[in-house]
Parts: sequence; C-alpha cells; structure tokens
Amino acid sequence: MSGLWLLYAAFGLNVASFAPLVSVIESDLEIKHSAMGVLLGAWQFTYVCVAIPCGILLDRFNLRVLISFGALLVAISAFGRSFAENYNELLIMVMLFGVGGSFISIGSPKLIAEWFQGKSRGIAMGIYITGPGIGAIIALVSSNSILTGEIIDGWRDVFWVWGLASTFSLVMWSIVALCTRYNKLSIQDSGTLTLGVLMGLLKRRAIQIVLCMGMGTFFFTHGLSNWLPELIRTHGIDQEHAGYWAAIPVAIAIGGALIIPRFATPSWRYKILVGLFLSVSASSIFLQFESGVTMTVALILDGVARSSMTAILLLVLLEIPGIGSKRSGTAGGIFFSMAELGGIGGPALLGLLYELTGNFSAGLGVLTIVTLLLVFSVRLLKNNVASG
Repeated sequence: MSGLWLLYAAFGLNVASFAPLVSVIESDLEIKHSAMGVLLGAWQFTYVCVAIPCGILLDRFNLRVLISFGALLVAISAFGRSFAENYNELLIMVMLFGVGGSFISIGSPKLIAEWFQGKSRGIAMGIYITGPGIGAIIALVSSNSILTGEIIDGWRDVFWVWGLASTFSLVMWSIVALCTRYNKLSIQDSGTLTLGVLMGLLKRRAIQIVLCMGMGTFFFTHGLSNWLPELIRTHGIDQEHAGYWAAIPVAIAIGGALIIPRFATPSWRYKILVGLFLSVSASSIFLQFESGVTMTVALILDGVARSSMTAILLLVLLEIPGIGSKRSGTAGGIFFSMAELGGIGGPALLGLLYELTGNFSAGLGVLTIVTLLLVFSVRLLKNNVASG
C-alpha cells in the first residue's frame, strides 16, 4: 500500500500543480482564462481516450509493470512542463500526464479490489485515496513559496521540483513492488473480454447511472479545485495566501477519506452519498459570499465530501454483480473515462463563464445545479443496483 500511496500522491501533486500558478503562467504565456481552462482540462481529455484501453490492459497483464510505466510518464510530463517554451508545448506535456495518470488511478482500485474484501476494502480505498490529497496540499501550499525563493527562478523550475518528486515516488514504488508477492509477469486469468462483454456492461442501468454520477462528481471536483485559488483571489486575498486557503478542503478531504468510506456499507452508503452531495451543493452556494466565515464554512463542506464521493461510487461499481476483481480494471477504465468528461467540462466551463461575465458567480451556479442533480440521482442508483 505504501508504494501505491506514494504514486497516487505524485498524481495529486501534478493535478494540483497548475492551480496556484494560474496567474503567473497566464501572464508569462499571455493567455486568457478560457485558454487556461482548456489547459487545466487537457489531461482529462487524453485520459478519456485511453482509460478503457488501459483498464483492459490492467485486467490482462501485470499490474506492477503497467503502473510503473504510468508513473514514468507522469514524471516525464512534470519535467516536460519545465522545458515548455509556449502554450502548445505545455499543452502536450499536460496531455501526456493523462496517459500516465490513467494507469495509476485505474490500477489502484483494481489492486485494492484484489487484495481486500468487505469492510477492509472500504478502509483500504479510503487510505489510498488520501494520496492525491497530500500531494495536492504540497502543491497548493508550496508552489508560491518555492516560486518566491532564491534558488527557484520562474514557474518552470517549480515543475522541475515536482518532476523530481514524481521520480522519487516511482523509485520507491518499484522497490516496494519488487518485494511484494504480487509479481506475476504472465497474462492474468481474467477471462476473455470481448466487445460484447464490454457492451453488456455498458447496457446495465446501474452501471450507466454510476457513470453519469461520476461525470457530475468530477465536473464539480475538477472544476472547483482547479479554479479555487483564483476564485479565492477574487475575494481580495493575495496569491500566496490563496494557496493556503485552497489547501483547507484538501486537508479536510484527507481526514474524510480515512473515515467516511469505512462506514459506507451497503445499508448506509446511499444515505452517505446524499449527505456528501448536499455538502458540496451548500459549498458552491456559500462560495458566492465574500465573508471570511462563510468562505471557511464553504471550504470545510467541500473538503468533507471531495474524496469520499468518488471512493463510494467506486465501491458501488465494483460490487455490482458481474464486475468483481476480475473485471475491476475494465470497469474502472469505463468509470474514469466517462467521469473525466466531467473533469474536462468543469474547468473549461468555469474559465469560459468567468471570461464572459467577469466573475465566478455563473460558474458556481452551474456547480450548484449539478450537485442537486446528483442528490436526486442517489435513489435511482439504489433502486437499480437492488434490482440487479
């Protein structure tokens, strides 16, 4: 678990690495919020294209090797950003991260599904999903401090530091993976996955609902988290302190991920999902106000639900009859491929709406509508999972 956790922390580090540097990069490359929104969502676009093939590969071949390959691409992406001289070069490096990140984020729940059962699976899911949160906190809190230091010269050098961190996680994962019993190099006995089987999964109503809810969840989480430092700056807070404020929900999400998924047993998980979706809905409303107290409450509510929503949706998906550990890679690939469509749309739409209106109010309004739709989707999910 420790090596996997480090890789997922590096994943979160690179996902959050742009958010605290938005204004600096926009100024240097002379781009607008709409272009930055495309840049923030570029890796999700690549992710959508490769997630299902990656999931199929993870179901068929050695997990250790494929996850290591993904971690290598993540490190290359981080270093590549530091060498980017223009918008297009930076865009390519961000898109490369989408390929590497797919092997890590899809391979991780598959590994959990194969190593753990029952309540321990929920606990393990909660533990590993704290990795991106820790990585995101490091990026949000440290980026501007590193940027203003004496050694680092410009935002490109910040990405060089994150490249070193990603390489360290790859090395540690390789050492841990070599010491585990799960070290098969041959094709796994996962059954034959035909196009018919894949289409059969997609035709199941319960799976369709989970996928749509994943899209809505990622629309909110990626949209808000990528623009949160900039949104906080519109309330009159300077760039460095905005990074600290943006780290609040991430820190709370870590604690929530350790506690909430373990209580998400079949009898409680749907009630918990309703509570989590209501929490982020209230957060998007409270962020409309400039009061320090109201904003603090909004960030806390966002943090409570941020990681746990995805973890519980994955638990629901993996326990749908016919999925199990053998097809968990493919199912995870389908889930993340569809969910990242929301991950693309969230940052892009919030950036576009800001450019059109001059503030984040319209974007926050859209997030509120999406989260309320998620609330009403929970009963539909419960009924269809129960009916098989």
